[in-house]
Amino acid sequence: MALHEGPVQTLIDELGRLPGIGPKSAQRVAFYLLKVAPEDANRLAKAITEAKARITWCRRCFNMAEGELCTFCRDDRRDPSLLCVVQEAPDIVAVERTHEFHGRYHVLQGAISPIEGIGPEQLRVKELVRRVGEEGVQEVILATNPNIEGETTAMYVAKVLKPLGIRITRIASGLPVGGDLEYADEVTLGRAFEGRREVDA
Repeated sequence: MALHEGPVQTLIDELGRLPGIGPKSAQRVAFYLLKVAPEDANRLAKAITEAKARITWCRRCFNMAEGELCTFCRDDRRDPSLLCVVQEAPDIVAVERTHEFHGRYHVLQGAISPIEGIGPEQLRVKELVRRVGEEGVQEVILATNPNIEGETTAMYVAKVLKPLGIRITRIASGLPVGGDLEYADEVTLGRAFEGRREVDA
């Protein structure tokens, strides 16, 4: 039996599908949205609809973009010889906060995870190899998460890129093992960039 009126329960159920939102949080957010002025709730709904309609994947690096290329790919001041490989788009924000990196990015859109059925073919690895060959990249910095999936992905990418004869480095583990890049503070992540090391594939 549903505990709430139909539309309320539907709202709670949908909010509960969001990452990091449990049943109690979903209920709290739903009740908050029902209490606010209609224009506030409508503004949130419009923001979600517009973001879904206007944001796509950058055709070069697979970051989020409004249009064909993202902000970083459009910026001519960034060093095209340096390429930082991250798992997900939010990781770019974490790296940018360090002010240590001034190159371009490549988003894999995930990590190798056999348990979840994600192999290299589900990631943007082929596109990375093509970019390295075509764009004059001299160093690839592997900034995947310091956990098992991130390490496995970094090792795989390093192995694939090794025949191209470029410098391949991995950010140092000033980051806690098992953590996510997205949640690292900028000082720790900055030190990790400074202490990056060569990767032996």
